[in-house]
Amino acid sequence: MQSGRLFRLLYLLLEGENWTVRRLSERLEASERTIRRDLDALSAAGIPVYTVQGRGGGVRLLPGFVLDRSLLSGQEQDTILYGLQTLHATGMDATDDLLRELSRLFRRETAKRWIDADFSPWNGGIDRALFDLLREAILHHIPISFDYYSAEGEATSRTIEPVRLSFKGMAWYIQGWCRLREDFRTFKLNRMDDVELVQGEHFTPRELPPLPDQIALGTNMTSVVVRFAPEIAYRVYDEFDRARIAPQPDGSLIVHTDWPPGLWGVSYLLSYGSTAEVIRPEELRHALAQEAKKIAAQYAHDKENIDFR
Repeated sequence: MQSGRLFRLLYLLLEGENWTVRRLSERLEASERTIRRDLDALSAAGIPVYTVQGRGGGVRLLPGFVLDRSLLSGQEQDTILYGLQTLHATGMDATDDLLRELSRLFRRETAKRWIDADFSPWNGGIDRALFDLLREAILHHIPISFDYYSAEGEATSRTIEPVRLSFKGMAWYIQGWCRLREDFRTFKLNRMDDVELVQGEHFTPRELPPLPDQIALGTNMTSVVVRFAPEIAYRVYDEFDRARIAPQPDGSLIVHTDWPPGLWGVSYLLSYGSTAEVIRPEELRHALAQEAKKIAAQYAHDKENIDFR
């Protein structure tokens, strides 16, 4: 990230050591041309950078220059440090180095990790290659193409102009301008397959609307009331808003929520087995009953008669 590299460059110069452009290039892992551009950016920002030619020369700051730490309060400094700690969970490059350098600049101990964010699920980490690809697409304005599976099980091929990666409701999503729908759409990363950069193309980012509340479920929502058995309460509290949960005298839980019609709601409720009973709507009760009959018939066959080849 340019802002992080600029700060590290400034920090190295503040140490008072005599740096050549080549050494800075090697230390910051950037080209000499990029380092010269960064030095120009620091100078344009009012930082007194100058160069000395010949033997013993290099890049320096005017003697006596000190970056004013008082521009930020102690609380603001802590907020920056804690924010960098959290960004580390997204895999952002060089956050550890930047965190150490900022801690030294602020003359504070490395911030204690009072909060730790890990976005990976228990059964496996985020697909780092996909995460890196999406980050490149967003930062460099490159369209992406992929196959997408909706909540109704429909598969479509999409090309979008990605603008933002979001984490909400225990899942990652990407927002962007969908060329198929000619509007902004939000896509769940777990439902995307064969994601690729559209080579040779770039786009001008459009103004992005706010993240929708029903990001994972869609717009055609159905009001649903479900009773859950006491023994499954731990999962109910994990997966539903407490404001929608009504504990009952017998220990069961009544949940009022909204779901999209179709296979998604049926398959989700089936994951609770007999511990969940739909009170309404009647259509969902019927759909669950029909699916349960199919499952019962499937398991009624003797497994010795099944060919596993």
